[in-house]
Amino acid sequence: MKQKRLMVVAGVILLVLVLAVVPVISACAGPGGKTIKVGMSTPSTGPAAEKGSPMGHANLDAIEYINNELGGVAGYPIEVVWLDNAYDASKVVTNVKRFMDEDCVLFTTASSAMMSASMEIANRASFPGIASFNSPILHRPPLHIYGQMPDYGDDWAAFAKYYMENIWKGPGKPKMAMHLLNNPTGYGALDASKAAAEELGIEIISVDEHKAATTSEMDSLTRIRASNPDVLYISSTPAPTALIIKNAVDLGLYPGVTIGLGHAGITSALVDIAGADVVEGVYGVFPTVNWGDDVPGMAKMTEYVRNLHPNDEGNMDYITSWAQSLIVAEVLRLAVENAGYDVLAKGGEEAWQAVETQGIQKLNNFDVGGLHGPVSYTPGDNRLSKSVRIFQIQNGAITPITDWIEAPVVKYEEFDWFGQ
Repeated sequence: MKQKRLMVVAGVILLVLVLAVVPVISACAGPGGKTIKVGMSTPSTGPAAEKGSPMGHANLDAIEYINNELGGVAGYPIEVVWLDNAYDASKVVTNVKRFMDEDCVLFTTASSAMMSASMEIANRASFPGIASFNSPILHRPPLHIYGQMPDYGDDWAAFAKYYMENIWKGPGKPKMAMHLLNNPTGYGALDASKAAAEELGIEIISVDEHKAATTSEMDSLTRIRASNPDVLYISSTPAPTALIIKNAVDLGLYPGVTIGLGHAGITSALVDIAGADVVEGVYGVFPTVNWGDDVPGMAKMTEYVRNLHPNDEGNMDYITSWAQSLIVAEVLRLAVENAGYDVLAKGGEEAWQAVETQGIQKLNNFDVGGLHGPVSYTPGDNRLSKSVRIFQIQNGAITPITDWIEAPVVKYEEFDWFGQ
Protein backbone atom coordinates (compact mmCIF):
# COMPACT_ATOMS: atom_id res chain seq x y z
CA MET A 1 0.00 0.00 0.00
CA LYS A 2 2.91 2.32 0.71
CA GLN A 3 4.24 1.69 -2.80
CA LYS A 4 0.82 2.37 -4.30
CA ARG A 5 0.46 5.59 -2.29
CA LEU A 6 3.80 6.79 -3.61
CA MET A 7 2.71 6.04 -7.18
CA VAL A 8 -0.51 8.03 -6.77
CA VAL A 9 1.33 10.98 -5.24
CA ALA A 10 3.88 10.91 -8.03
CA GLY A 11 1.10 10.90 -10.61
CA VAL A 12 -0.59 13.91 -9.04
CA ILE A 13 2.69 15.83 -8.86
CA LEU A 14 3.40 15.12 -12.51
CA LEU A 15 -0.10 16.12 -13.58
CA VAL A 16 -0.50 19.27 -11.52
CA LEU A 17 3.03 20.63 -11.18
CA VAL A 18 5.07 19.36 -14.08
CA LEU A 19 2.25 18.91 -16.64
CA ALA A 20 4.66 17.08 -18.88
CA VAL A 21 3.89 14.35 -21.35
CA VAL A 22 4.66 11.40 -19.10
CA PRO A 23 2.66 8.31 -18.15
CA VAL A 24 0.54 8.05 -15.03
CA ILE A 25 0.24 4.41 -14.05
CA SER A 26 -2.98 3.63 -12.17
CA ALA A 27 -2.67 0.00 -11.15
CA CYS A 28 -1.41 -2.38 -8.53
CA ALA A 29 -0.10 -5.74 -9.65
CA GLY A 30 -2.62 -8.47 -10.35
CA PRO A 31 -2.06 -12.23 -10.18
CA GLY A 32 1.63 -12.79 -10.84
CA GLY A 33 2.13 -9.07 -11.47
CA LYS A 34 -0.26 -9.12 -14.43
CA THR A 35 -2.16 -6.02 -15.57
CA ILE A 36 -4.02 -4.86 -18.68
CA LYS A 37 -2.66 -1.67 -20.22
CA VAL A 38 -4.76 1.06 -21.82
CA GLY A 39 -3.79 4.49 -23.13
CA MET A 40 -5.69 7.64 -22.19
CA SER A 41 -5.02 11.09 -23.61
CA THR A 42 -6.73 14.29 -22.45
CA PRO A 43 -6.15 18.00 -23.19
CA SER A 44 -5.40 18.74 -19.54
CA THR A 45 -3.35 21.79 -20.47
CA GLY A 46 -3.65 24.18 -23.40
CA PRO A 47 -6.64 26.01 -24.89
CA ALA A 48 -9.22 23.35 -23.91
CA ALA A 49 -7.95 22.70 -20.38
CA GLU A 50 -11.26 23.82 -18.85
CA LYS A 51 -12.66 20.59 -20.33
CA GLY A 52 -9.62 18.35 -20.44
CA SER A 53 -8.49 18.77 -16.85
CA PRO A 54 -11.69 17.48 -15.18
CA MET A 55 -11.97 14.78 -17.84
CA GLY A 56 -8.49 13.50 -17.10
CA HIS A 57 -9.25 13.53 -13.40
CA ALA A 58 -12.45 11.55 -13.96
CA ASN A 59 -10.78 8.94 -16.16
CA LEU A 60 -8.14 8.21 -13.52
CA ASP A 61 -10.49 8.50 -10.54
CA ALA A 62 -12.81 5.90 -12.08
CA ILE A 63 -9.92 3.56 -12.81
CA GLU A 64 -8.84 3.89 -9.17
CA TYR A 65 -12.39 2.92 -8.14
CA ILE A 66 -12.42 -0.04 -10.56
CA ASN A 67 -9.04 -1.33 -9.38
CA ASN A 68 -9.48 -0.73 -5.66
CA GLU A 69 -13.14 -1.59 -5.12
CA LEU A 70 -14.07 -3.89 -8.01
CA GLY A 71 -10.80 -5.83 -8.18
CA GLY A 72 -9.93 -4.57 -11.64
CA VAL A 73 -11.15 -6.56 -14.64
CA ALA A 74 -11.60 -10.30 -14.02
CA GLY A 75 -8.99 -9.94 -11.28
CA TYR A 76 -6.51 -8.02 -13.46
CA PRO A 77 -5.91 -4.36 -12.58
CA ILE A 78 -6.11 -1.79 -15.36
CA GLU A 79 -2.80 -0.05 -15.92
CA VAL A 80 -3.26 3.39 -17.45
CA VAL A 81 -0.66 5.12 -19.54
CA TRP A 82 -2.01 8.66 -19.28
CA LEU A 83 -0.62 11.40 -21.55
CA ASP A 84 -1.56 15.06 -21.81
CA ASN A 85 -2.01 16.18 -25.43
CA ALA A 86 -2.47 19.90 -24.62
CA TYR A 87 -5.12 20.05 -27.40
CA ASP A 88 -2.23 19.79 -29.88
CA ALA A 89 -2.64 17.53 -32.91
CA SER A 90 1.05 16.68 -33.19
CA LYS A 91 1.23 15.68 -29.53
CA VAL A 92 -1.76 13.37 -29.68
CA VAL A 93 -0.31 11.53 -32.68
CA THR A 94 2.89 11.00 -30.68
CA ASN A 95 0.75 9.85 -27.76
CA VAL A 96 -1.02 7.20 -29.83
CA LYS A 97 2.25 5.89 -31.24
CA ARG A 98 3.52 5.56 -27.71
CA PHE A 99 0.38 3.72 -26.61
CA MET A 100 0.92 1.17 -29.38
CA ASP A 101 4.62 0.82 -28.57
CA GLU A 102 3.87 0.25 -24.88
CA ASP A 103 1.43 -2.60 -25.58
CA CYS A 104 -1.77 -0.77 -24.69
CA VAL A 105 -4.75 -2.75 -25.96
CA LEU A 106 -6.91 0.30 -26.75
CA PHE A 107 -6.81 4.05 -26.30
CA THR A 108 -9.19 6.85 -25.43
CA THR A 109 -9.37 10.56 -26.11
CA ALA A 110 -11.56 13.21 -24.56
CA SER A 111 -12.01 15.44 -27.61
CA SER A 112 -13.16 14.84 -31.16
CA ALA A 113 -10.41 17.13 -32.45
CA MET A 114 -7.69 15.03 -30.88
CA MET A 115 -9.24 11.79 -32.09
CA SER A 116 -9.54 13.28 -35.57
CA ALA A 117 -5.81 14.04 -35.53
CA SER A 118 -4.88 10.53 -34.42
CA MET A 119 -7.47 8.36 -36.15
CA GLU A 120 -5.54 7.94 -39.40
CA ILE A 121 -2.61 6.21 -37.71
CA ALA A 122 -4.97 4.25 -35.45
CA ASN A 123 -7.23 3.08 -38.28
CA ARG A 124 -4.24 2.12 -40.43
CA ALA A 125 -2.90 -0.04 -37.59
CA SER A 126 -6.37 -1.36 -36.58
CA PHE A 127 -5.72 0.05 -33.09
CA PRO A 128 -9.16 0.60 -31.46
CA GLY A 129 -9.95 3.99 -29.96
CA ILE A 130 -12.90 5.44 -28.03
CA ALA A 131 -13.59 9.20 -28.10
CA SER A 132 -15.73 10.73 -25.36
CA PHE A 133 -16.72 13.68 -27.52
CA ASN A 134 -17.65 12.52 -30.95
CA SER A 135 -18.04 13.94 -34.45
CA PRO A 136 -19.34 12.22 -37.60
CA ILE A 137 -15.93 12.30 -39.27
CA LEU A 138 -14.57 9.97 -36.57
CA HIS A 139 -16.90 7.07 -37.27
CA ARG A 140 -18.40 7.56 -40.73
CA PRO A 141 -17.68 5.27 -42.38
CA PRO A 142 -17.23 3.00 -39.34
CA LEU A 143 -13.68 1.65 -38.95
CA HIS A 144 -11.73 1.26 -35.68
CA ILE A 145 -12.73 4.48 -33.89
CA TYR A 146 -15.81 4.49 -31.65
CA GLY A 147 -17.80 7.32 -30.15
CA GLN A 148 -18.70 6.90 -26.51
CA MET A 149 -21.84 8.96 -27.05
CA PRO A 150 -23.82 10.69 -29.82
CA ASP A 151 -21.87 13.06 -32.03
CA TYR A 152 -22.04 16.82 -32.61
CA GLY A 153 -24.27 16.26 -35.59
CA ASP A 154 -26.74 14.46 -33.34
CA ASP A 155 -26.66 17.50 -31.04
CA TRP A 156 -27.58 19.86 -33.85
CA ALA A 157 -30.38 17.62 -35.12
CA ALA A 158 -31.89 17.18 -31.65
CA PHE A 159 -31.78 20.90 -30.90
CA ALA A 160 -33.10 21.87 -34.32
CA LYS A 161 -36.06 19.54 -33.99
CA TYR A 162 -36.79 20.79 -30.47
CA TYR A 163 -36.55 24.39 -31.67
CA MET A 164 -39.02 23.81 -34.50
CA GLU A 165 -41.51 21.98 -32.29
CA ASN A 166 -41.33 24.11 -29.14
CA ILE A 167 -39.79 27.55 -29.75
CA TRP A 168 -40.35 28.73 -33.32
CA LYS A 169 -43.70 30.48 -33.66
CA GLY A 170 -43.24 32.58 -36.75
CA PRO A 171 -44.41 32.01 -40.31
CA GLY A 172 -42.04 30.58 -42.89
CA LYS A 173 -38.58 29.25 -42.13
CA PRO A 174 -36.55 30.43 -39.13
CA LYS A 175 -33.13 31.84 -39.98
CA MET A 176 -30.21 30.13 -38.24
CA ALA A 177 -26.65 31.47 -37.96
CA MET A 178 -23.93 29.03 -36.95
CA HIS A 179 -20.72 29.82 -35.05
CA LEU A 180 -18.38 26.85 -35.10
CA LEU A 181 -15.03 25.89 -33.64
CA ASN A 182 -12.67 25.29 -36.55
CA ASN A 183 -12.25 21.56 -35.97
CA PRO A 184 -14.56 18.50 -35.79
CA THR A 185 -16.37 20.00 -32.80
CA GLY A 186 -17.82 22.59 -35.14
CA TYR A 187 -17.78 20.67 -38.39
CA GLY A 188 -19.95 17.87 -37.00
CA ALA A 189 -22.77 20.34 -36.43
CA LEU A 190 -22.25 21.75 -39.91
CA ASP A 191 -22.48 18.25 -41.41
CA ALA A 192 -25.85 17.71 -39.72
CA SER A 193 -27.18 21.05 -40.89
CA LYS A 194 -26.22 20.24 -44.48
CA ALA A 195 -27.94 16.88 -44.20
CA ALA A 196 -31.16 17.92 -42.44
CA ALA A 197 -31.81 21.68 -42.35
CA GLU A 198 -33.93 21.74 -45.49
CA GLU A 199 -36.03 18.79 -44.36
CA LEU A 200 -36.59 20.41 -40.96
CA GLY A 201 -37.57 23.71 -42.55
CA ILE A 202 -34.62 25.78 -41.27
CA GLU A 203 -32.72 28.31 -43.38
CA ILE A 204 -28.98 28.42 -42.64
CA ILE A 205 -28.07 32.05 -43.33
CA SER A 206 -24.42 32.12 -42.27
CA VAL A 207 -21.59 29.94 -41.02
CA ASP A 208 -18.71 31.53 -39.09
CA GLU A 209 -15.69 29.76 -37.66
CA HIS A 210 -13.54 30.66 -34.67
CA LYS A 211 -10.39 29.34 -33.03
CA ALA A 212 -10.16 27.83 -29.56
CA ALA A 213 -8.01 30.78 -28.45
CA THR A 214 -10.21 33.50 -29.96
CA THR A 215 -10.21 36.76 -28.02
CA SER A 216 -13.04 38.58 -29.78
CA GLU A 217 -15.89 37.69 -32.12
CA MET A 218 -17.38 41.19 -32.28
CA ASP A 219 -16.80 41.45 -36.05
CA SER A 220 -18.41 38.12 -36.90
CA LEU A 221 -21.34 38.74 -34.57
CA THR A 222 -21.86 42.21 -36.00
CA ARG A 223 -22.27 40.59 -39.42
CA ILE A 224 -24.60 38.00 -37.94
CA ARG A 225 -26.70 40.67 -36.21
CA ALA A 226 -27.11 42.47 -39.54
CA SER A 227 -28.66 39.35 -41.06
CA ASN A 228 -31.37 39.36 -38.36
CA PRO A 229 -31.24 35.66 -37.36
CA ASP A 230 -33.86 33.93 -35.28
CA VAL A 231 -31.44 31.45 -33.74
CA LEU A 232 -27.68 31.27 -33.18
CA TYR A 233 -26.19 27.80 -32.87
CA ILE A 234 -22.71 27.50 -31.33
CA SER A 235 -20.71 24.27 -31.39
CA SER A 236 -17.52 24.90 -29.47
CA THR A 237 -15.75 24.42 -26.13
CA PRO A 238 -16.70 26.43 -23.03
CA ALA A 239 -14.16 29.30 -23.19
CA PRO A 240 -14.86 30.45 -26.76
CA THR A 241 -18.58 29.77 -26.29
CA ALA A 242 -18.58 32.06 -23.26
CA LEU A 243 -16.79 34.77 -25.20
CA ILE A 244 -19.21 34.54 -28.14
CA ILE A 245 -22.24 34.82 -25.86
CA LYS A 246 -20.72 37.76 -23.96
CA ASN A 247 -20.01 39.50 -27.28
CA ALA A 248 -23.58 38.79 -28.38
CA VAL A 249 -24.87 40.40 -25.19
CA ASP A 250 -22.63 43.45 -25.70
CA LEU A 251 -24.02 43.87 -29.23
CA GLY A 252 -27.63 43.54 -28.10
CA LEU A 253 -28.05 40.34 -30.11
CA TYR A 254 -28.83 38.35 -26.96
CA PRO A 255 -31.31 38.25 -25.28
CA GLY A 256 -33.47 38.34 -28.37
CA VAL A 257 -32.10 35.64 -30.61
CA THR A 258 -32.41 32.04 -29.35
CA ILE A 259 -29.02 30.49 -28.58
CA GLY A 260 -28.43 26.74 -28.78
CA LEU A 261 -25.22 24.91 -27.91
CA GLY A 262 -23.63 21.59 -28.75
CA HIS A 263 -22.59 19.41 -25.84
CA ALA A 264 -18.93 20.47 -25.89
CA GLY A 265 -19.92 23.92 -24.66
CA ILE A 266 -22.72 23.56 -22.14
CA THR A 267 -20.95 22.70 -18.89
CA SER A 268 -20.49 24.40 -15.55
CA ALA A 269 -17.26 25.88 -16.92
CA LEU A 270 -19.36 27.93 -19.37
CA VAL A 271 -21.43 29.39 -16.53
CA ASP A 272 -18.32 30.10 -14.47
CA ILE A 273 -16.46 31.81 -17.33
CA ALA A 274 -19.34 33.83 -18.80
CA GLY A 275 -21.33 34.51 -15.65
CA ALA A 276 -24.74 33.10 -14.85
CA ASP A 277 -26.57 36.31 -15.81
CA VAL A 278 -24.96 36.32 -19.27
CA VAL A 279 -25.93 32.75 -20.20
CA GLU A 280 -29.38 32.73 -18.58
CA GLY A 281 -31.91 31.15 -20.94
CA VAL A 282 -29.35 29.58 -23.28
CA TYR A 283 -30.29 26.12 -24.57
CA GLY A 284 -27.95 23.20 -25.12
CA VAL A 285 -27.72 19.49 -25.75
CA PHE A 286 -25.87 17.04 -23.52
CA PRO A 287 -25.69 13.23 -23.47
CA THR A 288 -25.33 12.57 -19.73
CA VAL A 289 -27.43 13.05 -16.63
CA ASN A 290 -26.88 16.08 -14.42
CA TRP A 291 -25.18 16.13 -11.03
CA GLY A 292 -27.51 15.04 -8.27
CA ASP A 293 -29.83 13.06 -10.54
CA ASP A 294 -31.24 9.95 -8.90
CA VAL A 295 -29.33 7.26 -10.80
CA PRO A 296 -27.39 4.30 -9.37
CA GLY A 297 -23.93 5.49 -10.42
CA MET A 298 -24.20 8.98 -8.92
CA ALA A 299 -23.29 8.17 -5.30
CA LYS A 300 -19.98 6.42 -5.98
CA MET A 301 -18.86 9.01 -8.53
CA THR A 302 -19.78 11.82 -6.14
CA GLU A 303 -17.84 10.11 -3.34
CA TYR A 304 -14.70 9.97 -5.47
CA VAL A 305 -14.92 13.47 -6.87
CA ARG A 306 -15.36 14.93 -3.38
CA ASN A 307 -12.40 12.97 -2.05
CA LEU A 308 -9.99 13.45 -4.96
CA HIS A 309 -11.04 16.47 -7.06
CA PRO A 310 -13.76 18.46 -5.26
CA ASN A 311 -13.47 21.42 -7.64
CA ASP A 312 -14.75 19.18 -10.46
CA GLU A 313 -18.08 18.45 -8.79
CA GLY A 314 -20.88 19.94 -10.86
CA ASN A 315 -18.92 19.68 -14.12
CA MET A 316 -20.72 17.38 -16.54
CA ASP A 317 -17.48 16.66 -18.39
CA TYR A 318 -16.38 14.74 -15.29
CA ILE A 319 -19.48 12.55 -15.63
CA THR A 320 -18.61 11.87 -19.25
CA SER A 321 -15.09 10.63 -18.58
CA TRP A 322 -16.01 8.69 -15.43
CA ALA A 323 -18.49 6.79 -17.61
CA GLN A 324 -15.85 6.36 -20.33
CA SER A 325 -13.60 4.52 -17.89
CA LEU A 326 -16.50 2.28 -16.85
CA ILE A 327 -17.00 1.42 -20.52
CA VAL A 328 -13.29 0.67 -20.95
CA ALA A 329 -13.47 -1.73 -18.01
CA GLU A 330 -16.49 -3.51 -19.48
CA VAL A 331 -14.77 -3.79 -22.87
CA LEU A 332 -11.73 -5.36 -21.20
CA ARG A 333 -13.91 -7.71 -19.13
CA LEU A 334 -15.63 -8.97 -22.27
CA ALA A 335 -12.34 -9.34 -24.12
CA VAL A 336 -10.78 -11.37 -21.27
CA GLU A 337 -13.90 -13.52 -21.06
CA ASN A 338 -14.10 -14.15 -24.80
CA ALA A 339 -10.45 -14.16 -25.90
CA GLY A 340 -8.45 -14.78 -22.72
CA TYR A 341 -5.99 -12.68 -20.75
CA ASP A 342 -2.92 -14.09 -22.51
CA VAL A 343 -4.06 -12.69 -25.86
CA LEU A 344 -4.43 -9.21 -24.40
CA ALA A 345 -1.18 -9.41 -22.45
CA LYS A 346 0.87 -9.73 -25.65
CA GLY A 347 -0.24 -6.33 -26.95
CA GLY A 348 0.02 -5.67 -30.68
CA GLU A 349 -2.37 -6.49 -33.49
CA GLU A 350 -3.76 -9.73 -32.06
CA ALA A 351 -4.65 -8.01 -28.79
CA TRP A 352 -6.16 -5.02 -30.58
CA GLN A 353 -8.32 -7.26 -32.74
CA ALA A 354 -9.47 -9.23 -29.70
CA VAL A 355 -10.39 -6.07 -27.79
CA GLU A 356 -12.33 -4.73 -30.74
CA THR A 357 -14.16 -7.86 -31.89
CA GLN A 358 -14.49 -9.65 -28.56
CA GLY A 359 -14.83 -6.57 -26.37
CA ILE A 360 -16.18 -3.41 -27.99
CA GLN A 361 -18.35 -5.25 -30.49
CA LYS A 362 -19.82 -7.47 -27.77
CA LEU A 363 -21.21 -4.51 -25.80
CA ASN A 364 -24.94 -5.01 -25.34
CA ASN A 365 -26.97 -2.60 -23.21
CA PHE A 366 -24.15 -2.06 -20.73
CA ASP A 367 -25.36 0.25 -17.96
CA VAL A 368 -22.92 2.94 -16.78
CA GLY A 369 -24.93 3.36 -13.61
CA GLY A 370 -27.53 5.43 -15.43
CA LEU A 371 -25.01 8.25 -16.02
CA HIS A 372 -25.89 8.24 -19.71
CA GLY A 373 -27.75 6.02 -22.11
CA PRO A 374 -27.13 2.27 -22.38
CA VAL A 375 -23.99 1.27 -24.24
CA SER A 376 -24.28 -1.13 -27.17
CA TYR A 377 -22.44 -1.86 -30.37
CA THR A 378 -24.67 -1.98 -33.43
CA PRO A 379 -23.10 -3.19 -36.69
CA GLY A 380 -22.63 -0.23 -39.00
CA ASP A 381 -22.90 2.32 -36.19
CA ASN A 382 -19.80 3.03 -34.07
CA ARG A 383 -21.66 5.30 -31.63
CA LEU A 384 -21.91 3.29 -28.42
CA SER A 385 -24.56 5.37 -26.63
CA LYS A 386 -27.19 7.08 -28.72
CA SER A 387 -29.30 9.31 -26.43
CA VAL A 388 -29.24 13.05 -25.64
CA ARG A 389 -31.35 15.52 -23.69
CA ILE A 390 -32.10 19.21 -24.19
CA PHE A 391 -31.04 21.51 -21.34
CA GLN A 392 -31.60 25.17 -20.55
CA ILE A 393 -29.61 27.37 -18.20
CA GLN A 394 -32.12 28.53 -15.59
CA ASN A 395 -31.04 30.65 -12.62
CA GLY A 396 -27.46 29.64 -13.29
CA ALA A 397 -28.20 25.90 -13.29
CA ILE A 398 -27.97 23.66 -16.35
CA THR A 399 -31.45 22.15 -16.19
CA PRO A 400 -32.85 19.28 -18.32
CA ILE A 401 -36.08 20.22 -20.07
CA THR A 402 -36.73 17.04 -22.11
CA ASP A 403 -36.62 13.30 -21.67
CA TRP A 404 -33.98 11.27 -23.47
CA ILE A 405 -34.01 11.65 -27.25
CA GLU A 406 -32.73 8.78 -29.38
CA ALA A 407 -30.36 9.94 -32.13
CA PRO A 408 -30.80 7.94 -35.35
CA VAL A 409 -27.78 6.84 -37.37
CA VAL A 410 -26.93 9.13 -40.30
CA LYS A 411 -24.77 7.68 -43.08
CA TYR A 412 -22.91 10.88 -43.85
CA GLU A 413 -20.51 9.11 -46.17
CA GLU A 414 -23.34 8.79 -48.68
CA PHE A 415 -23.37 12.58 -49.17
CA ASP A 416 -20.95 13.83 -51.83
CA TRP A 417 -19.88 16.80 -49.71
CA PHE A 418 -18.97 14.82 -46.60
CA GLY A 419 -15.31 15.07 -45.64
CA GLN A 420 -14.60 17.69 -48.29
